Amino acid sequence: MTESIREQNKRLSLLFSETGAVYHEAALKLGLTDSTMDVLYTICQSDGVCPLGKITALSGMPKQTVNSALRKLERGGMLYLEPAGGRKKQACLTEKGRELCGRTVLRLMGIEDGILENWLPGEREQYLALTRRYLEALREKVREL
Repeated sequence: MTESIREQNKRLSLLFSETGAVYHEAALKLGLTDSTMDVLYTICQSDGVCPLGKITALSGMPKQTVNSALRKLERGGMLYLEPAGGRKKQACLTEKGRELCGRTVLRLMGIEDGILENWLPGEREQYLALTRRYLEALREKVREL
């Protein structure tokens, strides 16, 4: 007998939750809070310089949480904020911040890369395509609420 859609959705939700828990565990093991990890991760994906709006959009965190993490990182000398045209600003890693990323975020990114590297190219493409399809459908349905 095949699983019902509801049962499959429960499995999917559990996988999302467990994935989040693993990222939380990684942040703790690397000595970072979840929000600091997410901010640094997003900045590292942009080669160390990232507009604040992009950090908020890509991290999925509320603007206030992003700003709190940025202030903490700025006080610690890990990054500085600079104008990026108009009222916009961007976060820029300092040398100290790049070193922190090397000990933390880049290690996690290396783990992620290694996992995907062990998948066949077709498996990677299928996973990405299905994940994108799910996200787009979910986004559309939530807009309709």
